[in-house]
Amino acid sequence: MKHVTVLVIGMLLLVLGAQGAIRLLADHGDAGLLTWLPGGFAVRLACYAVAVVAGAALAGWGSRKARQGGHGQ
Repeated sequence: MKHVTVLVIGMLLLVLGAQGAIRLLADHGDAGLLTWLPGGFAVRLACYAVAVVAGAALAGWGSRKARQGGHGQ
């Protein structure tokens, strides 16, 4: 079950990061969840990119482990 949880968290990070990065690229003034973060456009875009990469890595790892362990059991 814990591997499925990691998979879901990874997918959430991936979706939120990708959605935030696309929003930020389309409208530089709309930072979404990272409005509070100082540093401007480049820092916010980098944080969204890190969220995308971390989410993809977590989702991939959780998926492999869940499949190996019999769907998280």
